Amino acid sequence: MLMEPFDFLNHLANFFVPALALGAVAAALAKVAWRADLAAQPWWRMAALAAAANMVVTIAGLAGFGRDGRMATYAAMVLATSVTLWWRGFGPGRR
Repeated sequence: MLMEPFDFLNHLANFFVPALALGAVAAALAKVAWRADLAAQPWWRMAALAAAANMVVTIAGLAGFGRDGRMATYAAMVLATSVTLWWRGFGPGRR
């Protein structure tokens, strides 16, 4: 049986919600924790980069494990978020 278009969009959105939420929340918490150091970095750019990295990890987890929602994928998302926010806020990606 084929999936209806709305069902497909619903599944696709729910597949990426953890990646988007983790990127947004982590960027907001980083801006609060390092307010002075990250004053020049816009929140939306940090959140977008972290969410994009998390989406790549989510797709890689699906391809590698054959299903989504594995704890290893979520651990890799936390690592990707940390590295991305560090790179943008304190590393070579800082402008």
